[in-house]
Amino acid sequence: MVSIAISFLVMIIAVAVSSGFRHEIRDGISYAAGDVQLVSVGQDWTGEDSPVPCRPSYYDRLAGIPYVRGIEPVVYRAGIIKAGENIHGVLFKGTDRDTSLAGLGISMPESMAGQLGIVQGDDVTAYFVGDRVKVRKFRLVSTYQGVLDASESPVIYASLSDMQRVNGWDSGSASALEISLMPSRRTVSGLEEAAYEAGDISLLYSTEDEPPVVASSSVSRYPQLFDWLNLIDFNVFFVLVLMTVVAGFNMISGLLIVLFENIPVIGTLKSLGMKDRQIAKIFLSASSSVVLKGMAIGNGIALLFCLVQGTTRILRLDPQNYFVSFVPVHVDILPILLADLLAYLVIMLLLLIPSMFISGIDPARTVRVG
Repeated sequence: MVSIAISFLVMIIAVAVSSGFRHEIRDGISYAAGDVQLVSVGQDWTGEDSPVPCRPSYYDRLAGIPYVRGIEPVVYRAGIIKAGENIHGVLFKGTDRDTSLAGLGISMPESMAGQLGIVQGDDVTAYFVGDRVKVRKFRLVSTYQGVLDASESPVIYASLSDMQRVNGWDSGSASALEISLMPSRRTVSGLEEAAYEAGDISLLYSTEDEPPVVASSSVSRYPQLFDWLNLIDFNVFFVLVLMTVVAGFNMISGLLIVLFENIPVIGTLKSLGMKDRQIAKIFLSASSSVVLKGMAIGNGIALLFCLVQGTTRILRLDPQNYFVSFVPVHVDILPILLADLLAYLVIMLLLLIPSMFISGIDPARTVRVG
């Protein structure tokens, strides 16, 4: 029972951590750069040079897609920031998401603020290179931790209006339209389908005076992150298979011991007319009870761990390697129940192997006449 409990403990924690990474990273990407992005044709995903309208004629059709949660116009602009003697290349993102950034306020990654040696309230000089160099003095309003902190061009958030003025645009122009989806649609296939649908709508319903746009999903913009998630899922699958096999063979050895100890009992039952299948059913029923109790104990401890870790985030990680600063856990009941069910069925199928031993027992040799 202890062996079964440990195996299911490891399996459930692996499933919860894998699900946690998927949710944290996909939500982080969605917050930082949207799930689907519309930019002018011929531009990269930042769309610095050719603006798109903040509210195109097909805006309501995009918003009417059932799984679309919101549409946000943003302005991107590459720049260089300087604080004291420290300089750093960054990517500014103008957004209306945070009203505290109005009036040349910015929010930067916590790690970058530490590297530059600045704290909230300090001034930061930014240089924007174009036809001519533009200089702005921003004020650090807040810091944040995000999944893209370790990228080569960290994102600094500013107000939409400030970045529109930097680019010399009016209030109706933006670098891109970022579409956020419902969390349930943030799968690889769901993101790509949403990008195709958004692209079709913009192509079919845009007016002649609106610039043509192209839609791209976060999968195409951050393939390395989704490849990393696929690697985690593969590792979790390997853990599930390994733990199921270990638990199954532990139960096989245990059942064989029980059968060896009860050879006379088996012989007696066979001499009284019980069939091999009926005798095997008795031992399999007892084994099933042990597996279910071990499963319940392992599940209970695993869910308790998830509750503690999800509340306290006591186990930390290096965000440079894992994109998040803590071990994320997310309890999704359906995958957990599916893992429990499949593991239970595999273990019970493996237990059919030692139960075949019963057919080889000869009552004439095992039953002693007193």
